[in-house]
Amino acid sequence: MPPMQRDAQFIGQSGAFLDAVERASRAAPLRRPVLVIGERGTGKELIAERLHRLSSRWDEPLVTLNCAAMPETLIEAELFGHEAGAFTGATRARAGRFEEADRGTLFLDELGTLSMGAQERLLRAVEYGEVARIGSSRPIRVDVRIVAATNEDLPRMAAQGRFRPDLLDRLCFEVITLPPLRVREGDIPVLAEHFGRRMASEMGWERWPGFAPSAVAAMEKYGWPGNVRELRNVVERAVYRWDEPGRAIAEITFNPFESPWKPASSMRVADGDDAPRVPVIAGELAEVSDLRGAVDAHEKAIVEAALARNRFNQRQTAKALGLTYDQLRHTMRKHQLL
Repeated sequence: MPPMQRDAQFIGQSGAFLDAVERASRAAPLRRPVLVIGERGTGKELIAERLHRLSSRWDEPLVTLNCAAMPETLIEAELFGHEAGAFTGATRARAGRFEEADRGTLFLDELGTLSMGAQERLLRAVEYGEVARIGSSRPIRVDVRIVAATNEDLPRMAAQGRFRPDLLDRLCFEVITLPPLRVREGDIPVLAEHFGRRMASEMGWERWPGFAPSAVAAMEKYGWPGNVRELRNVVERAVYRWDEPGRAIAEITFNPFESPWKPASSMRVADGDDAPRVPVIAGELAEVSDLRGAVDAHEKAIVEAALARNRFNQRQTAKALGLTYDQLRHTMRKHQLL
């Protein structure tokens, strides 16, 4: 199976980033499962590929399943396969991802979205090395190394009854937590240079002019909620839109949706429908039995919305709220937003 990303590369020099890569390199030769934790865009897929390529399974299949992309009704059939007639539409037998990954590696992305039923079947597969296709009682032996990734807090989910603690125990032999880009000191200019040079070559530029100091400063100040994936988009967009290849790139657009003509969107911030709302106190107030709790909840919602509006750049958020940086950090700590 081809690599998940043909141009996959590890680029960075910060200690936090190099520590995560080193931990992956040490765990790679083992048959044990590995959990990769990180925000979106931090490179969880690249770590999974590294774990596979540096193992003795490197010439066997690397099979990927994005658990969030599959309907709950189909996820078990995708994982374990099915026999003909096992359910409506199953006109012929089909091997699941476990069978496809036999002797290789199975990468389960967005693990935290698995249903409890799928978790139970996954636990048996991990524990006994056997799977049974849906509609069959005959177990099939498989030799699969599991790498799973998530941006969820799995221990908290387990404590809340949303993730099986026994499955978590089986999968957490090694846990590699990837640092977000905003804490990877010195890596933003290095990554921007790499993505910029590559895009300039794609555009047919004769030479790479680099970024102006103001552009580099803006990128280092930005919070990067989408991490490396977002940085790549921003850099490639900047190169594509720049009309003076002989002069250093000085214009950066972080939010491509920003426009004086964009539709009004009520109380939502520009980041999307799932962005936090700022509660508005107007008219007659509902009865409150816990004033301090209500005030705290309102304060937390305001801070969350302000962080989203400022792309999680804490210094910009503090300025927007009329707070010092330390005051904002104190408030975020108070509401467990750090």
